[in-house]
Amino acid sequence: MSEEVLTHEEDGILIITINRPEAKNAMTKAASEAIAAALDRLDGEDHLRVGILTGAGGTFCSGMDLKGFLRGESPSVPGRGFGGLTEKGPAKPLIAAVEGYALAGGMELMIACDLIVANDKAKFGIPEAKRGLAAAAGGLMKLPDLISPKVAMELALTGDFIGTARAYELGLINRVTDGDALTAAKELAASITANGPLAVKVSKQIIEESRGWSLDKRYEEQAKLLPQVFTSEDAREGSLAFAEKRAPNWKGK
Repeated sequence: MSEEVLTHEEDGILIITINRPEAKNAMTKAASEAIAAALDRLDGEDHLRVGILTGAGGTFCSGMDLKGFLRGESPSVPGRGFGGLTEKGPAKPLIAAVEGYALAGGMELMIACDLIVANDKAKFGIPEAKRGLAAAAGGLMKLPDLISPKVAMELALTGDFIGTARAYELGLINRVTDGDALTAAKELAASITANGPLAVKVSKQIIEESRGWSLDKRYEEQAKLLPQVFTSEDAREGSLAFAEKRAPNWKGK
């Protein structure tokens, strides 16, 4: 795996770090491919339960590497999108741990994650219009689903940044910390890894897919996915553990 992206495991958590601090973690093709490979690993290894995406050197990601863009390089992976993530994420939960700037493609990477933890001094924005470009990696389509469409419009057309307090007020991020974002993200991840892995995975799937279900078909569509949870070994183990006043021993099946 490219040294532009580093990975390590901690207690069932796969931490994925964009490692280009000298370039404010601007995204390259190599880094995108490495992130995609790391997310495949997250989904492919049963002992890994949650992923965290972060950046080295006090910045999350400043967007596309413009030098690479001028060379004709695309920092995307076919079928996966910018950063190997924006079009197709992992089946397991992914948390963004944000320090410093999450701008342009960096903000689009951030909102492609399931949960977001940010330091209180972080800055967010999609300033592509200031460079004669557009937020093509999901910002223009996803932001109006996550926050007020009028606020999303303002961010896209002005290219202005917002701070953590405003992002939290808008419901864009989950948790704010005045300390290290990665540490706070690990705490959030630990609260997820304590739960049944199959239940977590299917819950994420339903939340994502139900946005496209018609109102009269929602329960019908959900019913196709839930039996694997309620008939699982984990469902029985969770009930037994509660009755026996002990921690459950999850198997993920």
